[in-house]
Amino acid sequence: MEPVNAIELLGVTKRFGEVVANDNVNLTVRKGEILSILGENGSGKTTLMNMLSGIYFPDEGEIRVNGKTVTIRSPKDSFELGIGMIHQHFKLINILTAAENIILGLPGKERLNLKQVEKEVKELTDRYGFDLNPSQKIYDMSVSQKQTVEIVKVLYRGADILILDEPTAVLTPQETEKLFAVLRNMRAAGKSIIIITHKLNEVLELSDRVAVLRKGKYIDTVETKGATVESLTEMMVGEKVTLDINRTEPENAKKRIEMRGVTCRNKEGLKVLKETSFTAYSGEILGIAGISGSGQKELLESVAGLQPIESGEILYESPEGKVEKISDMKAEDIKKLGIALSFVPEDRLGMGLVGSMDLTDNMMIRSYKEGKHFFADRKAPKQLAQEIVDKLEVVTPGVETPVSRLSGGNVQKILVGREIASNPNVLMVAYPVRGLDINSSYTIYNLLNDQKKKGVAVICVGEDLDVLLELCDRILVLNGGRVSGIVDARSTTKEKLGLLMTGSGEEKQANE
Repeated sequence: MEPVNAIELLGVTKRFGEVVANDNVNLTVRKGEILSILGENGSGKTTLMNMLSGIYFPDEGEIRVNGKTVTIRSPKDSFELGIGMIHQHFKLINILTAAENIILGLPGKERLNLKQVEKEVKELTDRYGFDLNPSQKIYDMSVSQKQTVEIVKVLYRGADILILDEPTAVLTPQETEKLFAVLRNMRAAGKSIIIITHKLNEVLELSDRVAVLRKGKYIDTVETKGATVESLTEMMVGEKVTLDINRTEPENAKKRIEMRGVTCRNKEGLKVLKETSFTAYSGEILGIAGISGSGQKELLESVAGLQPIESGEILYESPEGKVEKISDMKAEDIKKLGIALSFVPEDRLGMGLVGSMDLTDNMMIRSYKEGKHFFADRKAPKQLAQEIVDKLEVVTPGVETPVSRLSGGNVQKILVGREIASNPNVLMVAYPVRGLDINSSYTIYNLLNDQKKKGVAVICVGEDLDVLLELCDRILVLNGGRVSGIVDARSTTKEKLGLLMTGSGEEKQANE
């Protein structure tokens, strides 16, 4: 007798108006396996998982859990069936401890025995190999510790089927290895784990099988041991794709940005940049690596004039050789010099795009900020919007579609494309491929390389160290707001970067 599947999706379809997000999808998840779900942005991965977690309800089809047909109308129904989803954006209360967050919302007595809860949480974390202190406050935790709390929260509620959305997006290589060890322990204990990710190397390392979606349709599920990065990419895209970053040597490099001993404080008065110094040159890509919250955001924003600095100075040298002290200038004046910032935050719509407005109007926002009349000619912004849609293969019914109706990855393409289209002298991008599929990611890498060849100084904050090593000329590593090293991307290693990120391999700045 064949083992019962943990999950079976039979002919599942989900529509949003005229858009078919999932089209007659058939998918199985076995008990005690790690299944990766792959697909380009807008292929319907998250929508499919949101139906399992009770956020959406299918228009057609059947869902079976442990062999029984079920109806999942809410996250409560999903929890009762033993399904728990860990989203990219954590839903934790900072001032509470790990244990308090884990039991929050559970029915029980009015007076809780917190010591007993902490004991139960400790037993759970020890069983699977988590590293977590139940009495530690959330605000005092690293990103990986917060993620651990979210995973333990669903395990504590009795989940046997776990869905993880981009679980390694903001983890160091060392933290990723720890997470993988825990997930393997959970699989050995009979848990079923579904992972949505775009990192194909991790898919091949961790999962037992890979299911591929393309434009809302289910393509196939294959055994991971027989798959390669190339074969999986071809399944996702439907044709052979060249996965090469054509890194060229910098030519005629000239100093563009020089930061000298800059210190910044956040709103709480804590130092987020500490005597930071570096130089960015034209015709090169300077990568910025660091554990989440190490000062990457503040570094870029201080150059763009969006972050006040306490001490130090930032200089800009124009292509004509004129040197200006931009640390004394307003953000609008800095932008006029040709310094563009494309920051892709966790909340993509919260930084420079308006969700209720269509693509053309979002192009016009930049013109309006630059002092051009808001009711001016819509022809040029519409043309720009269409060019970005075509070049970056944005999945949208048209440029009149509100941005909020697009998938997160397609919103991101609009955001990055708009900044590149402004023809800057210095282009700063943060997490430009966060949440993008592999094909779209390589499109963005090639666009950044095109800017480099045009003589633009590109500064790129990234999460994927493999990519930074392949894309950049030099990599600056931040640890707790300090520069722990500036290394040659062609000769360093991922392991060395990981050590610099944690402060274990601090070295003097090189390649200044």
